[in-house]
Amino acid sequence: MFDELFGKLDDTAWLQAMLDAEKALVSALAQAGHIPVETAEEIKRHCTIDGIDPAELGRRAIAAGNPVVPLVKLLRERVPEHARYVHFGATSQDIMDTAAALVASRALVPMTADVDAAMHKCLLLAGDHRDTVMIGRTLGQQASPVTFGLKCAGWATALYRAVHNVRRVRLDAQLGGAVGTLAMIGDTKVSEWFAVKVGLTEPVIPWHTDRTRLAELAAALGVLAGVLGKIALDVTLLAQTEIDEVREATGGGSSTLPHKQNPTRSVLITAAVRQVPGLVATMLAAMPQENERATGAWHAEWETLTSLLRLVGGAAARTRDLLDGLQVDKERMRVNLELTNGLVMAEAVVARTGQPEVVAEIVRRAAESGQSFRACLIADRRINLSEEDIDRALDPAEYVGVANEFVERVLRYRYE
Repeated sequence: MFDELFGKLDDTAWLQAMLDAEKALVSALAQAGHIPVETAEEIKRHCTIDGIDPAELGRRAIAAGNPVVPLVKLLRERVPEHARYVHFGATSQDIMDTAAALVASRALVPMTADVDAAMHKCLLLAGDHRDTVMIGRTLGQQASPVTFGLKCAGWATALYRAVHNVRRVRLDAQLGGAVGTLAMIGDTKVSEWFAVKVGLTEPVIPWHTDRTRLAELAAALGVLAGVLGKIALDVTLLAQTEIDEVREATGGGSSTLPHKQNPTRSVLITAAVRQVPGLVATMLAAMPQENERATGAWHAEWETLTSLLRLVGGAAARTRDLLDGLQVDKERMRVNLELTNGLVMAEAVVARTGQPEVVAEIVRRAAESGQSFRACLIADRRINLSEEDIDRALDPAEYVGVANEFVERVLRYRYE
């Protein structure tokens, strides 16, 4: 969904959102009886992108500090006989904030669809691999057995929480006039109908210097980026030549090394999400805004918000693609479980014997001698287990705890 997402975040998308806000404004004014219906229809007819160059509008915006001023001037020139009703009762920030909410809400549609699809794929992988045993790793070292299904279930639940938080953010319309009193219009029905017509919710009061909505969205996008980055990092590590437990479907060639298949999707996801925390910080830094209109803080949000949506949305699309083609090597996972000659099962032996000091001593002996952990356990008379019990203790599939139950919980959860 790259093209769909990026098409909702370019300069034309912002321009369309501003025009949609201006159209909603005159419609609401007409419905409330403040301007003639015919006037509203004529203004709306001229609120089109046709003939407007976003780049030129941006150049003209420099003098005024925002693009709404030159846009309103252009629209008034298009309808000279109705010029006084264009942008009637609104301030530039009303249009820019409403446009920001529109751009964000429109971009979130393909983004959240990609996250949903990625989560669904994680659930499928969790079900398919609930019994696929692999080594768990802590602090970069082999630890104890887990299942690949449990790892995928963890990805799924993290994606769900993150995208749920994004969806919970309420993006309101903005209409308050110069200082948030709606003095020129003097009718709250206009702000109510304005929100309806623009397709957003109505706030209790205007939020010109209350930036909680955009800050909440930025924070939620930051959390989602972190989850996407976690998945990409796991895949990158598991795809290393020495581990080779998963692989991306295709691509990843090197310009100089013909044998390589780099995890390029994971690399691109990582590159995107590494940029996100700084952008979230910028949105949070813009929250304290003076009195009834800030001098520069709300201006800092436009590009930052666009970049956040573009980066996180792109990472979501690539994560969906990554998981759709992920190749899982069960045999390699089995081989890696045996790299330590059974030492990774030491905790399981302790659990059966209740002899942690003895088992730790045998572990050291096995590591120093190069003998298998099994042979050292059998040879040590202090171990109160039969050979059959030792084999059971050393079976990774017997020591994954309630991993399967956890996977079942995730698969049974009602995702809404």
